Amino acid sequence: MTTAEQSTEGGTGTESGEAGHRGVLRDASLSAVLAGLITVMVSCSGPLLVVLAAAAAGHLSDEQTASWVWAACVGSGVTCAVLSWWTRMPVITAFSTPGAAVLVGSLGDYSYPEAVGAFLVSGLFMAVAGLTGVFGRIMRRIPPGIVAGMLAGVLFSFGAGLFSALDSAPLPVLAALATYLAVKQRSPRYAVAGALLAAVLATVVAPGLHTASIDIRWTLPVFTAPEFSGSALVGIAVPLAVVTMASQNAPGLGVLAACGYRPNDRLLITATGLTSSALAPLGGHAVNLAAITAAISTGEEAHPDPRRRYVAGLASGFFYLLTGVCGAALVGLFAALPAELVAVIAGVALLGTISTSLAQTVADERGRDASVVTFLTTASGVTLGGIGSACWGLVLGLVTHAALTGRRRRRSPGEDPTAVAAARSAAPPHRPER
Repeated sequence: MTTAEQSTEGGTGTESGEAGHRGVLRDASLSAVLAGLITVMVSCSGPLLVVLAAAAAGHLSDEQTASWVWAACVGSGVTCAVLSWWTRMPVITAFSTPGAAVLVGSLGDYSYPEAVGAFLVSGLFMAVAGLTGVFGRIMRRIPPGIVAGMLAGVLFSFGAGLFSALDSAPLPVLAALATYLAVKQRSPRYAVAGALLAAVLATVVAPGLHTASIDIRWTLPVFTAPEFSGSALVGIAVPLAVVTMASQNAPGLGVLAACGYRPNDRLLITATGLTSSALAPLGGHAVNLAAITAAISTGEEAHPDPRRRYVAGLASGFFYLLTGVCGAALVGLFAALPAELVAVIAGVALLGTISTSLAQTVADERGRDASVVTFLTTASGVTLGGIGSACWGLVLGLVTHAALTGRRRRRSPGEDPTAVAAARSAAPPHRPER
C-alpha cells in the first residue's frame, strides 16, 4: 500500500475540530498554496472563455452571465475546500468545460429558465449515478496503465504548449525552465514557485500585461426560477450529464488513482452532483471533478508527502471563492494575462506529473499496447458526438485491452503456439483401445 493510500484510508475527516485545525496549520506549505493558485489560474483562463461563449449563445444579460461565473467558481470553491478537508486528499473540482462547450451549440434553442431546469436535473442525475456506486465500480475495473495513459494524453497538450510558446514568448519559457531546473536541484518543493515568479517577471519585461481590461466590481448572484420541459431535458440535461461524467469525472477519478490515492467515488460524485443542482437556479451548469488542473495539485510539486497535498485542495477552494466573490475583477485579471504566460505556468507545473504518467503508461508490458492506444487517442484531441478525447481514449483503450487479453486467455499461461504445433506433429498418433 502506498503512502497516499494509507493517508486516504486513515484520514477520513473523523478528527476533532481542534485537531483538524491544528493539522491544517501543521501541514500547510507554500508549495501547496501556490499549486492551488496555479490550479485556479489555469481553470479560469481558457475554460472560462467557453462559459462566456455559451452565455453569449444563450443571449444572457451581463447580470446573468456574471451570476453564472459566480455560481461556477463558488461551487468549485466549496467542493474543493470541503471535500479536500474531509477526505485529506487534494480533491480538485471545477466547472464542466465540455458541458459548457455543449451549451454553446444548444443553449440558444431554449429559454434560460428551461436551461436552468435542465441544469438542475443534470446535477441530480450525476448525484444518483454517484450514490449508487455504479460509476465507481466501472472505474475500479479499468487497468492502471489505461488510466495513466488517459492522464498523460490529457496533459500532453500542456506539456507541448510549454515549448510551443518558444515561438512567441521565448524569454518567459527559457526563464521558467532555467529557474525550474536550478531550484529543483536544491529544493524541489519550490521549483514551480520559482518558475512562476521567473515567468511573470520575464513577461513584464517583455512586456505582455494588458491591465485596461480589468474591471473592479463585486459579482452578485441572480436567481432564476427553473422551468422543466421535455425538449430541454433531452437537448441539454442528458448530453450535459453524459459529457461531464465521461469527460470530467472519469479522468478526475483517474488522476487521483494515478497519484496513488483511493478516492471514494460515491462521496465525490454525489457531492458534486448535488452542488450542481443547488447552484443551478443561480446559473451554474455543472460542477465536477477536475482532470487537467487536478494534476497540478496532486503531484509531488504540491508537496513530497502525499498526506499533506490536501492543502493544495483547500487553497484551490479559497482562490475559487475569491474569484467568485470578486468575479469581474479577477476574471479580468486572468483575461489580461498573456496566453503564453498561462501556457508556460501550466506546462512547468505539470512536468513531473506528465513524466510519472508516461512511466506508468508503459510500465506493464502485457497491457502496454492498450495503454498507448489510450494515450494517443486522448492526446489527439478528437471530439465525436460532443464527447471529448479523454472518454474516447478510455473506450478504445479498453477495447484494445479486451481484444488482446481475450486472445491471451484462450491460450494457457506461457503457452507458445509454435511449440505446441511442433509437439503435436511429433507426437505419435493416438490409437483407440480395442
